[in-house]
Amino acid sequence: MTETQTPSTSADLIDSLTQLDQFPAVKAIRHQRAKVVDATQGSYKQLFDPALPGLTLGERLRVAQTISRLSDSASLLQYYSAQLAALQDAAVDAQREAALQKFATLLTHKPVEGDRSSIDALLAAGLQPPEIITLAQLIAFLSYQVRVVAGLQALTALGDYLHAAPVAATSSETFVHPHHLPKPGEALRINGFTSETLGWKAWVPVLKLEEATPEQLAILEASHPSAKTSQYYLALIHQPQILQERSVVFNAIMYAPGGLSRAERELVSAAVSCINGCVYCASVHAQRFEQLAKRNDVIAQVFENPHTAGTNAREKALVQFAIDLTEAPNQLSGERLQSLREAGLTHLEILDALHAAAIFAWANRLMLNLGEAVHP
Repeated sequence: MTETQTPSTSADLIDSLTQLDQFPAVKAIRHQRAKVVDATQGSYKQLFDPALPGLTLGERLRVAQTISRLSDSASLLQYYSAQLAALQDAAVDAQREAALQKFATLLTHKPVEGDRSSIDALLAAGLQPPEIITLAQLIAFLSYQVRVVAGLQALTALGDYLHAAPVAATSSETFVHPHHLPKPGEALRINGFTSETLGWKAWVPVLKLEEATPEQLAILEASHPSAKTSQYYLALIHQPQILQERSVVFNAIMYAPGGLSRAERELVSAAVSCINGCVYCASVHAQRFEQLAKRNDVIAQVFENPHTAGTNAREKALVQFAIDLTEAPNQLSGERLQSLREAGLTHLEILDALHAAAIFAWANRLMLNLGEAVHP
């Protein structure tokens, strides 16, 4: 294909890569969250649209190939390599390409190591703010995509267990607040993590609101109530269509009715954020868990050591699943998902946990690598 041709988007890419037509039970589970399916595909289309200004399609595909290889995702590596091989790409700018690849490599495994100098290096290589936002969104999306694919492949490995009823939930004990912890509503501060409200400032130049187009203003208004005053959103709005699709994915994952409880989605999000070292995201979702669950004991455990966190078998299984998907997504096994089933989770709840963990592979990378948390 030429630079004016787009990668195939006629079928859902993740369904195709995970061969879900051969696993109708898993496909049915996935499509219970149709809005997530559609917005994930929409994000893919936006990020690999040949008409997207700035980064060439070849540059984007080479970044995708690198992240797929570093993530050990065989199906994604094969797909993006084939798309790149079919592309009649223009000549490569060596300095620019080196900067893109260095940033992608850094963010794949250790996003917490991204710093302002990483953004400065992109600016020095000639990238403009909208191109940096495209690159950051692309890397973050691919990190999400890798994990969704890995989770679905693990579900297909469950085989007959997919048809078994989950273990009946045990009755929960009355919550007794641990004496050594601050009371709910008071800030936790453990190992550099906190549940207090933090600010965030961008390292990339943000859009001045008075210079925003009507489209940008409309997308800001739809994305978040405080988006017009948030440096995070005013940075991401440099690429409005990408932000719009990403906001739909996020909201569909975190706020859909039914399935995994809202509080448990926040617990998974906080655990992923701690593993990735994202102090800002951990603070936001620790607060939200506490608001929903009216307790902070398991959040304190996550801040202390995610690998041993959980006040019961269900929480332990959820947090360990979040760790596995964050640290080594393509080593995720059907056995790990079976431990979730044994802890009483339904298939839809497992899918919601998968999505919550995967979306914070996306969110953490944006927060960690486009700016920094600001403490009161």
